[in-house]
Amino acid sequence: MLDWLLNIRNAVWTVGHGLFVTLRYWLITYKSDRGTFTEIFEYPEKPVPVAARYRGFHRYDLTTCISCDQCAKACPVDCIYIGKERVEGGKGFKITGFAIDYSKCMFCALCVEPCPVDCIFMGATHDLSCYSRDGCIVDFSRLPLEIAWGKATLNPTAVSESKVIAEPVHGGPNQ
Repeated sequence: MLDWLLNIRNAVWTVGHGLFVTLRYWLITYKSDRGTFTEIFEYPEKPVPVAARYRGFHRYDLTTCISCDQCAKACPVDCIYIGKERVEGGKGFKITGFAIDYSKCMFCALCVEPCPVDCIFMGATHDLSCYSRDGCIVDFSRLPLEIAWGKATLNPTAVSESKVIAEPVHGGPNQ
């Protein structure tokens, strides 16, 4: 009988404590100086601050890539697609396409480690909104130069405009 009463007391105490935590956070929402998320961070005009080792959308330097396929081989979900052609009159390959399907990518950063020339790395971009699944496939060889070379961050506008371009911007370091 005593165990039963202790269980009842513990159940009431646990529920009461949970309700107190909920009530406390609910009352914080009525503070006048709290502000909304967009008032604090001015999103999307200014980027939201992220941690130093945040693994966001990839940054890719098209000029240093040697088309070795190491990043595509290391990817556990096969979301990296590399198109390459052999260079005529020379050795090596030129890149015709470097696409990442972000509907599959799990942002594990396993593609970054095996790259011998450090041309792919994780960026700080956390938002790449799109209305269709083909908007999630980003072909870095068709992006504007400042984004394809890793000098600027990836953004939804540049990705949607790159789908209109018929020819790649750059063929790689051997072109």
